[in-house]
Amino acid sequence: MSLQVVKPRVRGFICLTAHPDGCAAQVRSQIAHVRSRKPLKDGPKSVLVVGSSTGYGLASRIAAAFGSGAATVGVFFERAGEGDKTGSPGWYNTAAFHDEARKAGLKAVSINGDAFSADIKAQAIAAIKAKMPGGKVDLVVYSLASPRRTAPDGTTYKSVLKPVGAPFKAKNLDTDRKVVNEAALEPAAGDDVLQTVKVMGGEDWELWMEALEAAGALAEGCQTVAYSYIGPEVTWPIYRDGTIGKAKEDLDRAAAKIDALMKLRRGRAFVSVNKAVVTQASSAIPVVPLYVSILFKVMKAKGTHEGCIEQIQRLFEKQMYNGNALDFDDKGRVRIDDWEMAEDVQREVFRIWPDVTTETLDKLADFEGYQRDFLGNFGFGCEGVDGDAPTEVERPITDA
Repeated sequence: MSLQVVKPRVRGFICLTAHPDGCAAQVRSQIAHVRSRKPLKDGPKSVLVVGSSTGYGLASRIAAAFGSGAATVGVFFERAGEGDKTGSPGWYNTAAFHDEARKAGLKAVSINGDAFSADIKAQAIAAIKAKMPGGKVDLVVYSLASPRRTAPDGTTYKSVLKPVGAPFKAKNLDTDRKVVNEAALEPAAGDDVLQTVKVMGGEDWELWMEALEAAGALAEGCQTVAYSYIGPEVTWPIYRDGTIGKAKEDLDRAAAKIDALMKLRRGRAFVSVNKAVVTQASSAIPVVPLYVSILFKVMKAKGTHEGCIEQIQRLFEKQMYNGNALDFDDKGRVRIDDWEMAEDVQREVFRIWPDVTTETLDKLADFEGYQRDFLGNFGFGCEGVDGDAPTEVERPITDA
């Protein structure tokens, strides 16, 4: 037993602690949302989620399991709580998911390790063959976010967040100090673009799908989806047109190649462009926290705001299953960011944008909502959780 009172320790865009009870409450809340909807018709029954412990990956695992009764294999790289140190939020999310899956009689297997490695791919395939219905999966979700990757040849690549071609300056929000200031980034140099593409592009997604196909672990009609983001023009110099954008272009390239492979089994592969949400990764991108804070205020006022689980439930419910057809844009991507990028929403966001200062931030943006979501990702400030009460930080993950 390792009971302790857990409080948030925030350093910049990182929280160094996580609350196990709060993370469990967040998981239960997502499950409740899925259960409030009708079960998916012809939904997935055997699912692999690569990057399953937080954000859109976790939401995908929950939506498949509790919306379609799917057995799931989740792959992630997280830290368990030990002694006086808390585990990572993804560890606690997964422990809670397993607990709820067990109560619901759902099969759940999780693998903790480097998803880029051949060893973890082999472990996942072995789990699918041994524990998933028919030894195959009918949905593969690729939702990895990592700052570095070691490729099969042993080379380690590191991603960078930089514009391409010219320096970038724009209005920014320092969330630590609650100050609206200016962000400045120097352009990519050397092999920065190559390194970022190697980490955040589509190469590893291809390797996963090729390994699954070679092992006979893909069911007839299997679908696979990877998640992406485009965002508004104000973020394009560091996102769509920057090093990250080059990686996302490679993700689109990989989708087309994988789709050709999947068609051999009457399946398909595609990229889903999702809405901006508060994650540890997005919090590190200059401009994005300020944009998101304004966006949340506008979308909440219009009644169109969604978090990860609402987005993925809508993707599954309105596009992938229930007899629906995927609605592609001119680049072959599915756009679940359509409510964010609606003309009236974007017009209102950028009507507000020039007037946001440190002094007007609370009035013109939803900084409180941004902070609540940020801390909520680590299990803090969750309804029904006593943050002053001691709690057990060592939480096991056992297969359901």
